[in-house]
Amino acid sequence: MNQLDPSPTSFSDLPLADAVQQAVEKSGYDTPSAIQSAVIPLLLDGRDVIGQAQTGTGKTAAFALPILSRLDPSQTTVQVLVLTPTRELAIQVAKSFSTYGAFMERLSVAAIYGGQDYEPQLKQLRRGVQIVVGTPGRVIDHIKRGSLVVNSLNCLVLDEADEMLNMGFLEDVQFVLNETPADTQIALFSATLPEPIRRIANKHLKQPECVQIQQKTMTADNIRQRALYVTPREKPELLMRLLEAEETDGVIVFTKTKEATTTLADQLTRWGYAAAALNGDMPQGLRERTVEKLKSGHLDVLVATDVAARGLDVSRISHVINFDAPFDNESYIHRIGRTGRAGRSGEAILLLSRGQTGRLRSIERLTRQAIEIVSPPSTEQINLKRVNAFKAKITETIGQRDVSFFKELINDYATETGQPIEMVAAALADICQNGRPLLLKDAPKTKRSKDRDFDSRRDFSADRQDRFSDGHRGGNRRSGPVREGMQRFRVEVGHVDGLKPGNLVGAIANEAGIAGQCIGPIDIQNHYTTVDLPEGMPNDVFETLRRTWVVGKPLNIRGFDEKSSHGGKRKPFAGKGGSKRFGKKSQGGPVAIKPGKKKGKKSGKRKAAAIAAS
Repeated sequence: MNQLDPSPTSFSDLPLADAVQQAVEKSGYDTPSAIQSAVIPLLLDGRDVIGQAQTGTGKTAAFALPILSRLDPSQTTVQVLVLTPTRELAIQVAKSFSTYGAFMERLSVAAIYGGQDYEPQLKQLRRGVQIVVGTPGRVIDHIKRGSLVVNSLNCLVLDEADEMLNMGFLEDVQFVLNETPADTQIALFSATLPEPIRRIANKHLKQPECVQIQQKTMTADNIRQRALYVTPREKPELLMRLLEAEETDGVIVFTKTKEATTTLADQLTRWGYAAAALNGDMPQGLRERTVEKLKSGHLDVLVATDVAARGLDVSRISHVINFDAPFDNESYIHRIGRTGRAGRSGEAILLLSRGQTGRLRSIERLTRQAIEIVSPPSTEQINLKRVNAFKAKITETIGQRDVSFFKELINDYATETGQPIEMVAAALADICQNGRPLLLKDAPKTKRSKDRDFDSRRDFSADRQDRFSDGHRGGNRRSGPVREGMQRFRVEVGHVDGLKPGNLVGAIANEAGIAGQCIGPIDIQNHYTTVDLPEGMPNDVFETLRRTWVVGKPLNIRGFDEKSSHGGKRKPFAGKGGSKRFGKKSQGGPVAIKPGKKKGKKSGKRKAAAIAAS
């Protein structure tokens, strides 16, 4: 495979279809990016392509524009299939096809993904579409149902192939590849090219051209990266200060759990911010409306999990704030790639505890960029900004509104009462504040809690994940003793159901937001399977997994005592009852279980008495 050194050109110089050129001009694009300059001519020539580039480099247009130029709108059969790792990315890519094909007659694009009812998707497929964009699991379901026929496929695109691998979709991708005609043009796009991706390329792509966009760093140069050390209990206060001190437009705040997204979004709303949560538990329609509000400016702060924000492309995002450090370093790259898009500058802020310095260094090694350690915004900085904003509001009101009536009213009042104009103005300013102080006060100095007081009981500790990131590599490994920091669970699907490790990893990663490398050994039996997951699973994550379906059956996940894998008694992590490990009763989620006493054993005084009696 050859590496090309792409040289920028003009879109008008590329042999795109007239209707596509018209859409590009309307979008305001003049000069293609490096990946677009290199890939578009190759795909127009019908070549198979491997495109290696980071997120935010314009790869969607790199394959959408030439595919649309070669499309035959008069045919209503599926000519193009694009696989994406998440539903959010599927929606985004489908929308891009519709935008670039706006001037093409009879063009039909369908996005199919899990979490949405089948019936609307079935109706759209029955009417006839030329382009289908979907997630692997739902695409396979439609192929098996016969509702998606790929016999006439001209082009297959694998978007973010390495992310599909990380989420356990490797076997699903191979299934789709095996179903497509042998002469189908294939375009594979991936930020990295691990060995499994290379094997797919060697097996299914025909003399592909490899376009590798070299970057000195794995993150965009136009993104400023900063980190702040903060104790967990001070995080919400620090977030409020950052939002007030920074010049922001749209902001994405990343948390680890779905539960945390709603809690933090509610808190931000009470503080007066236009904020909302985005997580996998939300109905798909609500998620789509939330993203549209963010794009239109009706929403300023989005609090999201990693999985929910995959593929999110909103140009107005000025800041990405990592409220919780990500599970893995690659997730950090994907997170901050949500800002600094379309050539704009971006800000990425990472909140860390003192115990996570190693995580910071690890991220710096991966990105090959230093992350600036900064101090929190001071009270003086915030108060100066508040005062300037108050003055600016006065200036704006005087310049844009007729205030002559109030001017006369105040003069009359000052004459009647003998009060100086300055005192009257001060009283009116106080009325405008509605009892709220204009200036921020420093919080009382208290003894700071040690970083080890971090309440990881309700969260998955990122540092702990580092120690077990090699626990799962997609294969079926016999489960030995449960490693420290992990818990064993049982799911009610197995070999007889056709379960493969990749199916289970994909379901857990996509629905619970647990990174694939944080999933431990998987042991598939005939009628059930055990899987090791990070301990301390929050209730909302547990309930989501319990309701998740895989290979046509619900997981019905429950706790699995370590001894049970060696023939001992299984004890489910019941949703009721107390847990001394967690320090309080658990309300509906998994709790720690103490091993039961073995029957027939005598202990203490009873045993001594039995010996004496004999």
